Amino acid sequence: MSCVSASTRRSVTDDLAQEIRQLKEKIGATILAHYYQDGEIQDLADVTGDSLKLARAATRVDSPVIVFCGVHFMAETAKILNPTKRVLLPDLEAGCSLAESCPADKLARYQEMLRLNGRRFQTVTYINSTAATKALSDWIVTSGNAEEVIRRVPPDVEILFVPDKHLGAYLQEVTGRKMILWDGACIVHEIFSVQDLLKLKKQYPQAKTIAHPECPANIREHADFIGGTENMLKYIGRFAEPTDFLVATEANMMWQMQSRFPQHRYHPVPGITCACNKCPHMARNTLEKLRDCMVNLAPEIHWQPEFDQAKKVLERSLLPTAPQAPAPVGD
Repeated sequence: MSCVSASTRRSVTDDLAQEIRQLKEKIGATILAHYYQDGEIQDLADVTGDSLKLARAATRVDSPVIVFCGVHFMAETAKILNPTKRVLLPDLEAGCSLAESCPADKLARYQEMLRLNGRRFQTVTYINSTAATKALSDWIVTSGNAEEVIRRVPPDVEILFVPDKHLGAYLQEVTGRKMILWDGACIVHEIFSVQDLLKLKKQYPQAKTIAHPECPANIREHADFIGGTENMLKYIGRFAEPTDFLVATEANMMWQMQSRFPQHRYHPVPGITCACNKCPHMARNTLEKLRDCMVNLAPEIHWQPEFDQAKKVLERSLLPTAPQAPAPVGD
């Protein structure tokens, strides 16, 4: 059995990258890539970022085509916020465990049960959700703006937070707002090994541990900094001297860290079953699929009926010129 040499792989990658750059010019495309994509994809993107940054960037795209290198709900969001653009996703099967954990029909039934029991609440939904679920929500949040939005919810109504129970628990801690938490979790952030983190902290006693708020409390409690990916980069940027960082988020994030702050050393916190955590859904996007979707102008995200209501909630929640807050439900 033969294997491809590193030099051959590099040559193939370079050829694909050049082809993608040419296709981008040919079809008039802007490539948006999430920080959890492979570095070779991030390197080709016009904009890299977290969900909040990319959602806002999608509204400013002037080119006729948006190629979204991320997962399905992110491409949906780009289409919803910029409806006149053709939005392509390299692999239509690139999903999200959080989005799958909170289907719209199940959420609607739960909301109705709360109303029938006289509960006055607003639904705050993590952006890692389907458009149909967003359409049932009062607010959409990302890890970057969640605390700010939670503080905008009137104090005399309850908060139903879906679908990430770990992010919800963290927000309860930092805002003091008790919430009704949906039982969902990210498959990447939920399986970090506390034992391996503690071993790393002994190995690198001067290291700073940074953790995403999607991590469970037993990981967060050992972190020096908790924040979304964009805030992680801001935190690292405060360190001028070479520093070791123990990173508890998707492993591809370290490509971005290394690119921006190469003076530091980054160590992935292992998962229970692997040396480092990578999102299998994000990994479905490859250079080959990126090239093919630009050649075929497909797979494409098409407008769906639920996008109209989801657009209102997304714009109110994520865009700087947000309209008035919604009224609480359940009266």
